[in-house]
Amino acid sequence: MQLMDRFRATAVGRSLFRSPDRVTERDRAAGHWANFLLHIYPVKVHRREIEFRYSWYLGVASAVLFGSLVASGIYLMFFYVPSPASAYGNIQAIQTEVAFGQFVRNVHRWSANLMVIAVAAHMARVFYRGAYKPPREFNWVIGVVLLVLTLLLSFTGYLLPWDQLAYWAVTVGTSMADFVPFIGGTTREMLLGGDQVGSATLLRFYVLHVAVLPAALVAVLAIHLWRWRKDSMLDDGEG
Repeated sequence: MQLMDRFRATAVGRSLFRSPDRVTERDRAAGHWANFLLHIYPVKVHRREIEFRYSWYLGVASAVLFGSLVASGIYLMFFYVPSPASAYGNIQAIQTEVAFGQFVRNVHRWSANLMVIAVAAHMARVFYRGAYKPPREFNWVIGVVLLVLTLLLSFTGYLLPWDQLAYWAVTVGTSMADFVPFIGGTTREMLLGGDQVGSATLLRFYVLHVAVLPAALVAVLAIHLWRWRKDSMLDDGEG
């Protein structure tokens, strides 16, 4: 520790460590604010908000499942080409020829299904506790956006196996989008990339599934967590 203290006293050490030693509560708070990753969180939160019975850790479960989806999805991307000529064959090769391919695909599929359930259950739990009420109504809206992104991730991933079930499920789903007032037709054309499900549809769903929607979900999730931690100090309500 003496060596570390001497290093912190040097010009290089002072440039690296901006916060003082965390001896007093004030020092610990200053260290918290000075940290790049921790400064967005409040110094203190209510103890009840980190207990199991407060949220049943459904939010944590949703985040863990999303991490599982990212890890397994990256592995599957090495063996998948979003082309009608090869997509179905790639899926069969993943299940029969790729090392741990069947296992990883099952992990990806079950994580996707469980994430939808966990996010929906988390929303129901938050609604039951009345955490959508002021001053937390904005974070409730963010939570609804996260639920929509989760459903879109599940929907876009459904087409990637390129089998009959996926083809007709997406055909029905995009046809339903056509009934949305004002923007339905435009939305359907943007998703399909044409008049019917084809190669352009597969490519667009693939890009949405592996890049656009995950990036959007991470960004919105960061805001959601930040607002949750900030809002937790605004009142003593159930939240």
